[in-house]
Amino acid sequence: MGRLTRRAFAWAALSTLATAQGATAAPGRPDPRWPWPRAATEMRGVWLATVSNRDWPSKTGLTADAQRTELIAHLDRAVRDRLNTVILQVRPTADALWPSPYEPWSQYLTGTQGRDPGWDPLGTAVREAHARGLELHAWFNPYRVAQHTDPTRLAASHPARRHPDWVVPYGGKLYYNPGLPEVRAFVEQAMLDAVVRYPVDAVHFDDYFYPYPVAGQTFDDDAAYDAYGGDFDTRAAWRRDNIDKLVQETAAAVQQVRPGTRFGISPFGVWRNATTDSRGSDTRAGVQTYDDLHADTRKWVRNHWIDYIVPQLYWHIGFAAADYATLVDWWAKAAEGTRTQLYIGEALYKAGAAGQPSQWQDPVELSRHLTLAAGYPQVRGHVFFAAKDVAADPVGAMARVVADHYGQPAKPPR
Repeated sequence: MGRLTRRAFAWAALSTLATAQGATAAPGRPDPRWPWPRAATEMRGVWLATVSNRDWPSKTGLTADAQRTELIAHLDRAVRDRLNTVILQVRPTADALWPSPYEPWSQYLTGTQGRDPGWDPLGTAVREAHARGLELHAWFNPYRVAQHTDPTRLAASHPARRHPDWVVPYGGKLYYNPGLPEVRAFVEQAMLDAVVRYPVDAVHFDDYFYPYPVAGQTFDDDAAYDAYGGDFDTRAAWRRDNIDKLVQETAAAVQQVRPGTRFGISPFGVWRNATTDSRGSDTRAGVQTYDDLHADTRKWVRNHWIDYIVPQLYWHIGFAAADYATLVDWWAKAAEGTRTQLYIGEALYKAGAAGQPSQWQDPVELSRHLTLAAGYPQVRGHVFFAAKDVAADPVGAMARVVADHYGQPAKPPR
């Protein structure tokens, strides 16, 4: 952290001087008082993905002891890097990493969906994270059912087999239909079971709502739209309302069953391009969450339907179609004046990866991201994708972040 740490000793004087001089940040603009010392509280998070055994477990079929050992190693690595939050994917494909009465055990544990792994991964994760001073956010994917389109490959007890009318095949995968009220009620109930059982610090959704568009394919929700879409001018508006209801109802239910538990979402990083909507970002992204995933992420922030948002800004500084700097500025403006905390999702997985442009071969790129974002008081921290890459760190990008920015421990914002 270097120079920034030494500046911490002058923070009180600097703050008093800035106040006396009337120096304030324009909405969404770098604060003229920058540079200042890093806050004593900031999000320093890492996603721990289980879908397709991306991060953990390293493969299916490990013994319970081996799975537990790997999980604890990820928690210990987070502590060593002075991170403070682990976002663990506990419902990757309409399944569970805890003994759920609603959905089968995840196949990513034993290799067979529905097979008891012989231990409680989520319960262990919460207990071991808290013992290390880490927050544990339970990460759920609401509507993805399977990474294939064959319902017979699901466990016999799977709700998607008992209710085939709930399921839509699309793009080589199976999804629950967000347009059915009974589906929304079920997925909320299934997810909230974990919140009832365990003192998780937050409920976390990722970027999957309606599925990412696939060229030449149509998400077949005609029957649901005919039944429930009559009050809407367009199907897109009806779909957005379905997702709005999921977000609002989940937020309310989380507070009802475990008050004080937070609710956050990590969407794709572009709400809308400015060429589509004058309120959008100066980007040329091929996907816009409002139009393509039917997720009005800006509304959720402005209305404080969620406690925090982590836009996935997985591009380098200067990327023409979606510049990291441009999007940090846009999201800072979106969060300005709201009670929704803004963290930035960082593409650690791109650092040193084959096929990535030269910027991602430079181990300093991610550290530059944090330096840039620190100029915006609305940015309260960062989350890194993902745990396997934190552990491997092939070009030392994470080590550079830790050295430059995480010289001292910090508590997560509340």
